[in-house]
Amino acid sequence: MPVIQHKQWIQASRDVCFDLARDVEVHTKTTAETKEKAVGGVTQGLLEEGDMVTWEAVHFGIKQRLTAKVIQMEKPVQFVDVMVKGAFRSLHHTHQFVEEKEGTLMIDRLEYTSPFGPIGRLADKVFLEKYMSNFIKNRIRKLKKIAENKNYP
Repeated sequence: MPVIQHKQWIQASRDVCFDLARDVEVHTKTTAETKEKAVGGVTQGLLEEGDMVTWEAVHFGIKQRLTAKVIQMEKPVQFVDVMVKGAFRSLHHTHQFVEEKEGTLMIDRLEYTSPFGPIGRLADKVFLEKYMSNFIKNRIRKLKKIAENKNYP
């Protein structure tokens, strides 16, 4: 099971970072390269514990859907979402926010299991783990830019 963890320093308050990370519209802006959009469940506003959202995006030239549920939320410290339906065998995503002197350390931890057993594990090693890591890093960098430019609702 690949585990991807990315840490990003953001010069903004923990409250701002926390809210941006669970804002459906901001998520759409930070994943524009995959044409990601919310098509079911909560499709706007801030996600709360128990909420479900279905994301539609294009990955590897294929339109895909993934339904996630927010299973834990400790405002403004952490929230966790898991895949309840989608291409992966399992997916668990933890978003943590550590308040520091002049901003926030955002820590994203993504654990997933690919489908198809040994073929999925081979795909992880060959391309999928790198792809997922880059996807997470790019999203957090865009979120950082929004937070630091105060370019949010």
